[in-house]
Amino acid sequence: MQEPTQTNSNQIARAAGTVMFAYILSNITGLIRQVMVSNTFGTGKELDAFYAAVTIPDLLFNLLAGGALASAFIPIFTETLHKDEPRRAFGLFSAITSLILIILGLASVITVVFAPGIVNSILYAFDPSLDEATKQLSISLLRVIMIAPTVFGISGIVMGVLNTHQKFLVPSLAPVVNWAGWIIGLVFFVPSMGIYGLAWGYVLGAILHLGIQLPVLLRIERFVFSPFKGLWEPSVMKVLSLVGPRLLGVGAVQVNFLVNTMIAAGLEPGSLSAINIGRMVMTMPLFVIAQAIATAALPTFSAQVAKGQKSAMMVSLVSTLRGVLLLSLPAAVGLILLREPITILLFQRGQFNEQSTQLVSWAILWFTVGLVGHALVEILSRAFYALHDTKTPVAIGVLAMGLNVLFSFIFSGWFREWGLIPLGGLALANSLATAIESIVLLVWVRKRLGVFDLKSLMVGMVQFSVVSAAMGLAIFGWLVMSQGTDKVFQLIVAIVLGIAVYLMGVTVARVPEARVFAEYAMGKLNRKSAS
Repeated sequence: MQEPTQTNSNQIARAAGTVMFAYILSNITGLIRQVMVSNTFGTGKELDAFYAAVTIPDLLFNLLAGGALASAFIPIFTETLHKDEPRRAFGLFSAITSLILIILGLASVITVVFAPGIVNSILYAFDPSLDEATKQLSISLLRVIMIAPTVFGISGIVMGVLNTHQKFLVPSLAPVVNWAGWIIGLVFFVPSMGIYGLAWGYVLGAILHLGIQLPVLLRIERFVFSPFKGLWEPSVMKVLSLVGPRLLGVGAVQVNFLVNTMIAAGLEPGSLSAINIGRMVMTMPLFVIAQAIATAALPTFSAQVAKGQKSAMMVSLVSTLRGVLLLSLPAAVGLILLREPITILLFQRGQFNEQSTQLVSWAILWFTVGLVGHALVEILSRAFYALHDTKTPVAIGVLAMGLNVLFSFIFSGWFREWGLIPLGGLALANSLATAIESIVLLVWVRKRLGVFDLKSLMVGMVQFSVVSAAMGLAIFGWLVMSQGTDKVFQLIVAIVLGIAVYLMGVTVARVPEARVFAEYAMGKLNRKSAS
């Protein structure tokens, strides 16, 4: 019979594998979407205006649904289910969904009405000399896009319910159909509507994001939705009490992104688009690795806490952190070394020229420095949420984001003084602040859980770093040897070589996770051959 901690770790691993598959598909679809966007609009003022407009709805969603409410909702919903009270659990879902409809709906209406003031006073506050046409375009695009936040908000809570029921595949495919909405907009709307077609594709993506999940939600046993009922239930109040600190933390993150947008809007043309594309490329491995594992881990962590199994949670947490390090360290090294050929291969065509490649690859470099820190924060913050503690990670996050804003001003100025592209300073600021946040969170969660196998984590960190360095040397050597060859051929060989060297390294180092992965893969192959 398997030990409970081993069973929980295996459950997280299986769920993470499902989510990773869906996230890989999402990244492929997202890449296709971004390539099409870049090919159509390059990194010009139209796309800058679009990305500036998207900042506000993204902020609202992450504040009130995708970030704060979702992370507070799942532990309480899970706790209620484990008490075998599905009626109360879905009453909580109904109440939270109703609150999202009210709050995000009202916020969207206010934003549409006051769009000119928001755009002029916030988004372009650092560049008052910007031409009026670009400002007016951002205002018009913002009014279209504001349809989406309420839809995304409901979709985020539905995703939490499905994950709590260990249903991961369809929720993880929601981003795929979201990007499909963008692609539909690019193919069918943009030719006649221009950049407005992309805005309507954004709205369509939100509708598809929710639509794909609803049939699965409706099939859950004993599911009930009673709109605008139970708003004053104790469980709702408990969620809201956890939301307060979490709201502050997510708000700090979003304010940081907003400050970066404001600063980037005042830099050379194309900087804002390059920052967004560079962040998107960095977050591709982050989504596949850290967010996939974090999505799978939170329901398990929450269930362990609900059952009073904190020691089991500690074991699961260390195992999860090692898994994240195993995957994120080589991903960071590979992306840093291959950033330029990746940018050329994916984006350099149409309106996306060599200057665009230089801007984007520069942003990728400095964002990717912080990839491992971002990955650790994703897991560590989920551990606190499972413990019903939103105050600690929020306090640490607010401190980190305050440093981020400070670093953004300092580093962008330093980069300019040193003759470097200033947008790199914005990306570096984000990376350094996140690294500090991850270290403080790790120290604090160790204090919170008491017994914590830090030695196992540190040994894994050293092993994975050494093997990642060897992988990096192999890739660098190949890039030097293959100068002047076809970029596609060069990139494919570099990726295959890097994977081969890393797998060989972790095998020689006898990394336990490598053996588990091999046994899991062989088991899958054996089952397929038997069928």
